[in-house]
This record gives sequence, C-alpha cells and structure tokens, in this order.
Amino acid sequence: MLENWQIGGFGLYVHWPFCQSKCPYCDFNSHVVASIDHDAWRDAYVAEIDRHAAETPDRVLSSIYFGGGTPSLMEPATIAAIIDRAAQHWTVANDIEITLEANPGSIEAQNFAGYKAAGVNRISIGVQALNDTDLGRLGRLHSVDEAQRALAVARSLFDRVSFDLIYARQDQSLDAWRAELTEALSYGPDHLSLYQLTIEPGTAFGARFDAGKLRGLPDEDLATDMYFLTQSICDAAGLPAYEVSNHARPGQESQHNLVYWRSGDWVGIGPGAHGRLTLDNVRVATETPLAPAAWLRAANQSNGESARALIPQEEQVTELLLMGLRTTEGIDLERLHTQYHTRLNHNKINGLLGYGLIQISDNRLAATDKGRPVLNGILRELAPD
Repeated sequence: MLENWQIGGFGLYVHWPFCQSKCPYCDFNSHVVASIDHDAWRDAYVAEIDRHAAETPDRVLSSIYFGGGTPSLMEPATIAAIIDRAAQHWTVANDIEITLEANPGSIEAQNFAGYKAAGVNRISIGVQALNDTDLGRLGRLHSVDEAQRALAVARSLFDRVSFDLIYARQDQSLDAWRAELTEALSYGPDHLSLYQLTIEPGTAFGARFDAGKLRGLPDEDLATDMYFLTQSICDAAGLPAYEVSNHARPGQESQHNLVYWRSGDWVGIGPGAHGRLTLDNVRVATETPLAPAAWLRAANQSNGESARALIPQEEQVTELLLMGLRTTEGIDLERLHTQYHTRLNHNKINGLLGYGLIQISDNRLAATDKGRPVLNGILRELAPD
C-alpha cells in the first residue's frame, strides 16, 4: 500500500521566526530582535535536515517552503545551504517547488536575485492591502508603491510569483474590496492568497477587540458578501479557488500547501514548526520549541524537536477530512477506505447532498461552492464519532 508521502507528497517546511516588526493581526510565531547570528542559524537548520533525513531515506522531495516570520530577512547563503543539504539527502523531484515568503520592503527586494541563485523558484509576497491607510492600520512597514516595485522585481526574476491580500478590514466596503481586488488582478498574477481578516486571541488586534477599541469591522453578512464576491471576480479572471483562501490559474497551485491539504508528509524545522511523518507505517506529529533561542540551542545540541506523538487513526481521518475538504478536489473516498479503513456515515452524506453542501464525483467527495463557507458544520457531520 502506498504511504502518505507517496500520495500527498513530501515537503520540507523551514520556519524563520524573525520580523522587523510584529503585525497586530498576526498570531504566527514571529519575533523582533536586535541582532541575529546567521551562521549559528544556518548550522542549526542544516543539522536538523541531517537528523530528519536519517529517518526518512529514499523519499522524493516535492517542495521546500520558507515561511515565517519574514524569511526574506534570511541571508541568501542560508537559503542556499538549506536547499543544498536537502538535495544531498533526498531525491529532488524534477519539478520541485521552492517557495520563499517575502515582505515588500525595498531592502529585501534587493535580495531576490540572491534567492534565485540559491535555488528559490517561487516567491510569495505579503502585500496585504493596496492602500496606504489600511497598510498602516495593519501594521505593515511598506507602502503600496514599495509593494508594486517589489512585485515588479520578483516577476522580472521568477516565473512564479504569488501575493497575499487581506479583506474584511476596518471600514472596508464591498465596492472598495471590488475595486482593490480588480486592481490586484490587473497585475496579472498566476496565484493569489486572499484571506478574510480574523481577530485572533493573543494578538494586538485581539486585545483591542476585547477592549471595544477595534471599530469598523464588517458584520457577518458583509464579510460573507465579500467572500462570494471574491469567488466571482477571481473565477471570471481565470483564477478559480482551489482552496478556501487560495486562487490560481490551472497548474499554478501551491504544491507545498497541497502537501498539507492532501495529508502528505512534511518535515518541519525551525522554532514553532510542526511536521507530519509516516515512519514504519506509523504517523507521527512533531513539534519544536516556540522560543527562537530555545530551538537554536536544542538544534545545535542534536535535536530541535520538543515533542513527537503518535496520531491515532481517528485523528488522522479527521485531519484528512479537515484539510481535504478545504480544496475543490476534495478527498478520495477509496483512500479513506483502503488506507484508513473508514467509511463515512451514509445517512449523513445523503443529508449533506440533499442540502447541496457537498458533491461526489469519481469517488471524490468535495464541498460545493455553497458548502465551502460552512466547512466546520460539514466536518462536524462527517468526522468519526
């Protein structure tokens, strides 16, 4: 029987935890520091690749993803060392995707040529908004002009460039989002990540919201209208959603994110990185220390993991449903049966079909356009009891 990595792919996620500033909406593991010992971090990442590769031999690496934080603050030499060491250990797919997240600051854009020389072939730029007022509200350090210049530089060097926008922002109207998204599409992107602003506990926005000081957020009806408008405009532009928040021209989907959504295997290294590995037919979840100094110390002392746990079969099924239903391709019911020995409740499937929330085609179950906004409810119905 095929293993998860052979079905869903095998990837490497590298977390760079540092930023120039902390955005008020961000709940990722990111930190602002005065100085960084790049040599020590380079050594730590390479050591962690060595350790993981020893227990995952004979695999084909389909993607590498540098996330953060702000990975465009990494030295190109560090990027190159990580890519080179990964290629020494694993067979690299002919079409491997190597993505680096970048902020549009002009200094970082100057490093793009170095990243390309290191082996990066896809850039994902955190634009987030196309007006300076809202960029300021979101705590972004760049201007719209800088974002446009960074996109131009990236597109001159890389065949594959994606960028992010956040909608349902403070005081944003439906017409304003329509105009902004239309402008974004005029840049000719092949991939867009379009996220609805969410207020997360533990963030600056979360504290302001709890104190009643985060005003002007759209109500649920307006946010829903923005979501459906997003689908309509992107569909018409030839960038349909292939996942709830991600849109791409056919063939330009993020291969690394598909590893997650297809329940493949991936190695996660760096502070706060998570991984999923199938070892001797047993699926495990890996975690790393959140604090950068703690992870750096542990990685350079031979093991950058803080926890490793067996994932019970029931949780594996729930993960497969949770991740797979986010995509338009859905989940393979035959895989669910043969690999996980699970069949979904027939009556619940029929009920969801009757409401038009899911569809089944070629033995694949997927949420419909109507169902995708209510995925949590669909998952509650389908997940094992």
